Amino acid sequence: MSELITAELVDLDLSATTKDAAARSLAERMVAAHRVTDLDGFLADVAAREAQMPTGLDGGIGIPHCRSEHVNAPTLAFGRSAAGIDFGAADGPADLIFLIAAPAGADDDHLTILSGLARRLMDPEFTAALRAGTDPAAVAALIRGEEPTPEAGGTEPETETETAEADGSVPFRIVAVTSCPTGIAHTYMAAESLAAAGRAEGVEVTVETQGSGGFKKLDPAVIAAADAVIWAHDVEVREKARFRNKPLVDVGVKAGINRPAELIAEARRKAERGEIAAVSEADGGSGSGSGDGDVGGSGADHAHFGVRLRTYLMSGVSYMVPFVAAGGLLIALSFAIGGYEIASAKSVADHFVWGEADSWAALLNQIGSAAFAFLVPVLAGYIAYGMADRPALVPGFVGGSIALTVNAGFLGGLVAGLLAGAVVMAIQRVPVHATLRGIMPVLVIPLIASAVVGFLMFIVVGKPIASLQNALTDWLNGLSGSNAVILGVVLGLMMCFDMGGPLNKVAYAFAVGGLADPTYGSLKVMAAVMAAGMVPPLAMALATTVRKKLFTKTERENGRAAWVLGASFITEGAIPFAAADPLRVIPSVMAGGAVTGALSMAFGATLRAPHGGVFVVPLIGEPFLYLLAIAAGTLVATALVVLLKGARRAAPDAAGEAGAGGSDDSRVTVAA
Repeated sequence: MSELITAELVDLDLSATTKDAAARSLAERMVAAHRVTDLDGFLADVAAREAQMPTGLDGGIGIPHCRSEHVNAPTLAFGRSAAGIDFGAADGPADLIFLIAAPAGADDDHLTILSGLARRLMDPEFTAALRAGTDPAAVAALIRGEEPTPEAGGTEPETETETAEADGSVPFRIVAVTSCPTGIAHTYMAAESLAAAGRAEGVEVTVETQGSGGFKKLDPAVIAAADAVIWAHDVEVREKARFRNKPLVDVGVKAGINRPAELIAEARRKAERGEIAAVSEADGGSGSGSGDGDVGGSGADHAHFGVRLRTYLMSGVSYMVPFVAAGGLLIALSFAIGGYEIASAKSVADHFVWGEADSWAALLNQIGSAAFAFLVPVLAGYIAYGMADRPALVPGFVGGSIALTVNAGFLGGLVAGLLAGAVVMAIQRVPVHATLRGIMPVLVIPLIASAVVGFLMFIVVGKPIASLQNALTDWLNGLSGSNAVILGVVLGLMMCFDMGGPLNKVAYAFAVGGLADPTYGSLKVMAAVMAAGMVPPLAMALATTVRKKLFTKTERENGRAAWVLGASFITEGAIPFAAADPLRVIPSVMAGGAVTGALSMAFGATLRAPHGGVFVVPLIGEPFLYLLAIAAGTLVATALVVLLKGARRAAPDAAGEAGAGGSDDSRVTVAA
């Protein structure tokens, strides 16, 4: 903890009354100490982390924290509030506030700060000394560990474990895994809380912290010797199968912080009753749960279905985002160099001239298109992975690829991923003979699950989508003519509903088909379709710019790429946002697309090109009114998504009283 905090970073009379004001006050000290370069940018990152999960802890402690590109050195600031500030803890306001900042990517530094601080905050004498301190320099030294806590010292009492070892008995052993969405404070607070409860109960506890900087796996011998397992997690536990055939308590990370003694007691009860967790012999599986899942524990099997579904979708989105950014930007750059017609260029494998700009543009376009071809399979594969771990990857990728084959697009990928995960989870629950366990994850599960998912996607999902496409095409043809504005609304809704999926493709195919024998009406349809298709990524880019705190850091970074993707008529640039929060994003962009489609039709804008976005403005009739229609729809979609996200309220974490008992210690190991 040396050099992380100095007297200038300590405020013993913090006057702020809200968590935002407290973060700003402490962050201003970091700026003055030349630890933070951009106050507002850093606070936006703090707010984004706070929006994921409250950072208040029982015992009057608040730990706002983040990694940020605006931090140039790992830093810790401390404030003490007389009135208390609400950081979302179950037991009330916090009077001890720690603001933790680390440079972007500095996982090791950040985790070192948090894990060290977590361990000390579990010591009541340490927190009492912080509340009693009057000199900022002394308090800073105390936090750094340079001064002993009052009344510390002397010999530690003989522990229950030491007594047990002396008489030859073996203590009750528990292995635990802790994790949270960002792998930062709550991960380590839960680990130390369980460790402290283990000392109090005379239980040998070994904890594996699955933090954002990676994790050190528990020794297989330690797991084998354990009497029970505790998972306190808000993201999926990695390599679950290591803990099979053990009594399991499966809860959210907040329960590990707030109610560790109860969890240990429940683990003992399950061990006494001989309850064994339903974790697969394969390299994944789902815990049976304990019936004690805190709200917000998306990793806990008893969390609300909507929370778990969001976790599965986010797993797919997080792996898909780099493909969207890389592929989309390459395609956009190819349009800027070679024009929209470069999309129909010959393969550069057969024709490439080093000195021709068009050859380079074609190369960029074809590389970007290759990257885009992975979007749906990657989305499906890693949704399945989030549900059932590595055995679900093969059926997930296969289902995603089939979704493209049957023109099911983005929504087909979502369905394929969920189907693959569900099928694998079902297979993993089937008891198998010991001789088959070794080949289950590498042969049996991928084989059976791929066959089942392939059948469902080809036979069950594909035919209805094909029928829907034909019906929608006939309906669109019937809406042309005098109902041009209505047609613009419908096309706008379809372009924005699934963003590259079957409805989007039907609307686009309807528009492109009209270019074969162009008329004034067909050129208006093409203009409306492209304008509406540009709205979703542009709206999400604008939303991440004007209301940064509503989005995660990854989403804000993806929003920067969405500016170019939207301008290039690459509607898929909004898919990561829609997959992560479909109930708010999809209706918002649909409304914006409908406005744009209607206005484009009403303005009489026309377009002779099937693609290109702003790069084909010279080919657009009424270009200024056309751009006005896009701007209007983008503003409508942005306003709606900001309104809906701003109105969202996180479900409160279940409250619970932490049990206490005993004064003896035991051996406790925390695997960093």
